[in-house]
Amino acid sequence: MSETTTVSFRTDREVKEEAKALFESMGMDLSTALNVFLRQSILDNGMPFTITRERPVNVEARRQADLHEGKAFASTEALMKDLMDA
Repeated sequence: MSETTTVSFRTDREVKEEAKALFESMGMDLSTALNVFLRQSILDNGMPFTITRERPVNVEARRQADLHEGKAFASTEALMKDLMDA
């Protein structure tokens, strides 16, 4: 086995705790999960996922959904009509 080294980085406390809980639910500690990410990045010769800029309309839609803002519909038909008229 190769020699190990320590990597230190900063992240928000909440992000760390959520990620830690997620990976523990998958049977991994945070160190193992980060090693998986690094090794997959090496195999992919880049990020192991696509990085894109999010469209402003999507950001606004998520904000409205999180705050329960925006339109509400009484029926599927009304929703579909609104979508088709957009």
